[in-house]
Amino acid sequence: MNQRIIQNARIIAADEEFTGSVLIEDGIIRSVDRGNTSAPGAEDWAGDWLMPGLVEVHTDNLEKHLSPRPGVLWNAHSAMMVHDAQCAAAGITTVLDSVVIGDLDAGGARCQTQHTSIAALHQCRDEGLMRVEHLLHLRCEISAPDIMEVFNQYADDSLLRLVSVMDHTPGQRQWRDLKSYRRYSERDGRYSNEEFDAMIAQRKADQQAFALPHRQAIVKASAARKLTLASHDDTLLSDVALAVEEGVGLSEFPTTVEAAQAARDAGMAIIMGGPNMVKGGSHSGNVSAAELAQRDLLDIFSSDYVPSSLLLATFMLGSLAQWTLPKAVRTVTRNPARAIGMEDRGDVAVGQRADLLRVRMNRVGMPVVLETWLAGKRAF
Repeated sequence: MNQRIIQNARIIAADEEFTGSVLIEDGIIRSVDRGNTSAPGAEDWAGDWLMPGLVEVHTDNLEKHLSPRPGVLWNAHSAMMVHDAQCAAAGITTVLDSVVIGDLDAGGARCQTQHTSIAALHQCRDEGLMRVEHLLHLRCEISAPDIMEVFNQYADDSLLRLVSVMDHTPGQRQWRDLKSYRRYSERDGRYSNEEFDAMIAQRKADQQAFALPHRQAIVKASAARKLTLASHDDTLLSDVALAVEEGVGLSEFPTTVEAAQAARDAGMAIIMGGPNMVKGGSHSGNVSAAELAQRDLLDIFSSDYVPSSLLLATFMLGSLAQWTLPKAVRTVTRNPARAIGMEDRGDVAVGQRADLLRVRMNRVGMPVVLETWLAGKRAF
């Protein structure tokens, strides 16, 4: 039997925070007690926080390593291993790697890396190279002509846990502001006015032809497989109404207060980006995570494109008037785990898998991950 005892830890449980001790046996939490223990060999954490490992349902971080510069494609195995190390260092113990399928830019980086990244995910897992647990989230660009061919290839993937339907056609949802869209789309190169107008026209034509039938097919196929479904960038009340009609359970990054409130009223879990919280607003000019949090319209944080933002956003959230630290921590642990059907992690509680973090506040007031543990074994 492999046993580990931690004492003098500031434990963040589901509903309270207290100083206590934790007993771990064979990767499972066997007891959680207030106060210290007299058991021999107990590790003294000297008042550092002990909290559940973070559960990440939507990260694009892998993409940055797959295509580190415009026109540069990196080895997928190398990219996966560096991404994995960053997740461990950020305190993420369960991560759904978000892979965009259906590339609006024919021949673009996403089109070229979607297959290699999923293959690398499986191979690195199979070889036991991962520090933390990686699963798959398919982000389905429903306006892309080729989406169904790729979706059908991976719909029965053994690692698939979440499917999101998204439509990045400019002029609606995330990209209502065409000026913001142009700034974003020109990050890798400038368009002439004629080229930009032609691109917008093509995007809208593709949406008209493909978006609705592709969305209907993906939702139906996902529901048949009992896969968790998320909508993306809900903006109008009609966006939320459509998702509710389809049985979608998660609203990823609603762009307006009205959409977030409608999602809450419908019983959907609301996901916002950690970078939005840390930066103080959306990079595309949509509603801020802080405003939704102040209205209690936030259930889950995603690190989106910065793994370290999860922990930073959590502690920022814990400083808001109506958010206790345990409630804030649930947005990156218990809530996302339960949203994707995982009951065995996300709490510092008896019977849970010992995915745990040791966290300390540094001198400038930022939480720092000192140790990351996956099933009782050190990952970072």
